[in-house]
Amino acid sequence: MSDTALSGPARSGPARSATVTTVPLRRPGWSLPQAAYTDPDVFDADLERVWAGGWLFAGHTCELAGPGDYLTRDVGRDRVIVVRGDDGALHAHHDVCAHRGSRLTTADRGCVRAFVCPYHQWVYRTDGSLRSARLMGEGFGVAGHRLAPVAVAEIEGLVFVCPADEPPDISGFAAALGPQLAPHRLADARIETRLHYRVAANWKTLVENNRECYHCAGSHPEFTLSNFDLGVNGDLRTNPRYDAARARAHARWARRGLPSAEVSFPDGAWYRVARLPLRDGFVTESLDGRPVAPFLGRLGEADAGSLRVVGLPDMWAHANSDYAVTTRLTPVDAGTTDVELCFLVRADAGAVDVDALTAVWRATSEQDWALCEQAYAGIASRGYRPGPLSPVVESSVEAFLAWYERAFC
Repeated sequence: MSDTALSGPARSGPARSATVTTVPLRRPGWSLPQAAYTDPDVFDADLERVWAGGWLFAGHTCELAGPGDYLTRDVGRDRVIVVRGDDGALHAHHDVCAHRGSRLTTADRGCVRAFVCPYHQWVYRTDGSLRSARLMGEGFGVAGHRLAPVAVAEIEGLVFVCPADEPPDISGFAAALGPQLAPHRLADARIETRLHYRVAANWKTLVENNRECYHCAGSHPEFTLSNFDLGVNGDLRTNPRYDAARARAHARWARRGLPSAEVSFPDGAWYRVARLPLRDGFVTESLDGRPVAPFLGRLGEADAGSLRVVGLPDMWAHANSDYAVTTRLTPVDAGTTDVELCFLVRADAGAVDVDALTAVWRATSEQDWALCEQAYAGIASRGYRPGPLSPVVESSVEAFLAWYERAFC
């Protein structure tokens, strides 16, 4: 099929390509045409159709423990504030003053009694309502002005926002994730450390890399110490050792009442939840297989496998018996993506060896970013042509690309 350029209006300021009618055409079973990865107009359309229209991972409940605690989520031209209100509930607002549009904060996170616009000092409560507006004359009604609300959802310690005017239903994801993540009790955890990366690759390149383990055996020696390079949704390979380990693990988890049902992109949905076994001798994703922190939540035994969570387009996470790690993508431009990894342990864990805690996922992530940068450099070059996806090990990449294309239908 032809490499058809995305069509839409001419560029006109920061909201360019807000209306689009098509996306570069793709032959099913093949990677996307070059323009889908490199064209700035396609990138702008991605922000409007894919990112602004769905649920995005914002952060962690433990970052928002008390009234006034807030964090921000930036995507494209939008910034969302998520804050714990005085009523104990989470509220999310566009970071746009209702007066003349100023941003309220430049901080990534913090704690406030109220949000005060730095431009003209309009003051907003944590629920977004306007408390006061100086020098607006007699009869000005503060009740008629507030911060524009954003949909927010809290699921067992993870926080999601959706900037769309009509957010899609999140109940299926909550039903799949909630029971399986609940034993880890991430709401009672603490963020021990964060890692930040700027990757010279389109965001879809990073998601594609995450959606297959074709590359794992040759690229991830630390990851494959504890993990089988199997279990990715759509990977058709069989391995007697993996199959036996999976059967034994599911039987043990069932006896303990630990949920382990796999829910992988049902009916083409945007999420996956699956608890997978670790290799013999490993009770967590560490270099030596031993726990690097006290058990999370109510996991009184080390054998919890690795609970894997994927939320398209921007997050994946692994929750082990002793720690969890979340990965969040933020698209910067067509060829640049920011990544944040957060490592969570029990809030009362005491001192933790950060090098041991981060060893597997620091190494694996940095290996992945190097692979993605190499892939993107080739994709952006004159010699790139779409390539065939393996039906044996890359079916999940195909499923992701089909999900991506449906956003433009």
